[in-house]
Amino acid sequence: MRVFLRLTRYALYLALTGIVLGCAAIGVAYWLISPRLPSVETLRDVRLQVPLRVYTADDKLIATFGETRRIPVAIENVPAKVKNAFLAAEDARFYDHPGFDVQGIFRAVWHLVRTGGDKGPGGSTITQQVARNFFLSPEQTYTRKISELFLALRIERALSKDEILSLYLNKIFLGHRAYGVGAAAEFYYGKTLDQLELGECAMLASLPKFPSTGNPLFNRKRAEDRRNYVLARMFENNFISEAEMKAAMAEPDKSYAHEPPIEVEAPYLAEMVRVEALDRLGADALTDGYNIRTTLDSRMQDAANQAVRNALIDYDRRHGYRGAEAHVDLAADATPEVYARELASFRPLAGLIPALVTETAKDHAQLYLADGQAVVLDKKSVEWARPYQSESSRGAAPKSVDAVVKVGDIVRVARGDEETWTLAQLPAAQAALVSLDPDDGAIRALVGGFSFGRSKFNRATQSARQPGSSFKPFLYAAAFEHGFTPASILNDAPLVFPDPSRPDGIWAPSNDDDKFEGPMRLREALVKSVNLISVRLLDAIGVRYAREFITRFGLPLEAMPENLSMSLGTASVAPLMMARG
Repeated sequence: MRVFLRLTRYALYLALTGIVLGCAAIGVAYWLISPRLPSVETLRDVRLQVPLRVYTADDKLIATFGETRRIPVAIENVPAKVKNAFLAAEDARFYDHPGFDVQGIFRAVWHLVRTGGDKGPGGSTITQQVARNFFLSPEQTYTRKISELFLALRIERALSKDEILSLYLNKIFLGHRAYGVGAAAEFYYGKTLDQLELGECAMLASLPKFPSTGNPLFNRKRAEDRRNYVLARMFENNFISEAEMKAAMAEPDKSYAHEPPIEVEAPYLAEMVRVEALDRLGADALTDGYNIRTTLDSRMQDAANQAVRNALIDYDRRHGYRGAEAHVDLAADATPEVYARELASFRPLAGLIPALVTETAKDHAQLYLADGQAVVLDKKSVEWARPYQSESSRGAAPKSVDAVVKVGDIVRVARGDEETWTLAQLPAAQAALVSLDPDDGAIRALVGGFSFGRSKFNRATQSARQPGSSFKPFLYAAAFEHGFTPASILNDAPLVFPDPSRPDGIWAPSNDDDKFEGPMRLREALVKSVNLISVRLLDAIGVRYAREFITRFGLPLEAMPENLSMSLGTASVAPLMMARG
């Protein structure tokens, strides 16, 4: 009996010594680490990275810019089933512990001991994860873990539980550049949080553990297994009934990538806005959640897109068919998987869809689209495809479909009327369109090319071209300011000027029709766009005066030549600059 009491006393001494040493160790650790810990008060004014969004004047989304997807959600707008799913998966005792969970820590330690070091359930609470996500690195060291614990205690003293949970739900990484539950719900399911089903809530809550390799788009089986684990945890913690758990587990996951719902296609203007935003607001423009409303009219922009594309396609067709975009050798027993692989590097552009020719005959051809659809081209759908020979000539009209396309050709098709398809090709020419409000100069529509995906070069702003006769009104304005009037008379007659740069040493401008009408008033000359009257007018007022005067319309001085050819529109001006002028 005495031996037992003595052993008990020794055990008690050892326990007390261990507790004292443990407290001392914690105190020393706090003394050493505490000065290096950041202030948790900054969490009261957290600026989460939210992408820049660009809208039309009628509030339709044009573009989203930023490295992260994030839609901040106030905690009161987070449905209970979303909260409970994350609590069940990550920290069921969140509302009861002081920042760290003793049971969770012992459970994690016991798992390490039992499995010989296998990484199993973590001991970190949601508060500790907030500390790590906002202040610390993800490295696995004892110093980081102790710092995380001390920060969690500070956070619990500074913020309420709902404030901590709000930071967590809006900060957590959930795969595919989605940060926070709002962005994840939109990306994976195309829904807002209040529209999510129970299984979808559990799927989102399953993502923090393996956001990159365990999300349903990367490994659906693994993601569904993890989702079912979360549903089971929700049932264990009395968040849902057994019937709800079984029903949600039986539902297959229907997630797929939902890109931001772009409502108006205006990528060239969106890029102009992005550059301007960076210039005015600095590097934070793409992360501080700015919403920029432009003057663009969505109906006008849609009409402008259609006008430019239709005009370019019609123009291109009038010059003939240039042949397949690419060609591959197809085996006779090639499968749809092979077809899809061959089409993988081709993307739809402006409604022109890539297709692989799998079968041809005299009166039809069968094509495979990347979405698995098989379409047929008949003779009528290729009758426009006369062979291109030069800029001014085409070959004979095709007499059969197999004379135009061959098996293995990768071509473009466009949807016609009544579910029919027609052969197409990407235009070789380009165009731009700018529409301005004449009262205030606001841009109502802007198209910088056939397809932004094909070429980022904005021809509406970056492509300096000779405006030709559309430049003449600027010249006439300069002349009226100089003393001429619309009733002034000039002679439409041949002109010759010395020009040492030419082989014959002279420059003899002419009218478009090579005819001359003699004396005429300026009002008539401008209506008829008479070249020789414009040359005489510029010669009369002087090139220097005209150049300086025309800069009042926003045209830069260096864009205008210092000679009489300026009267015929040989300046180098972008379409937007001309429209503004």
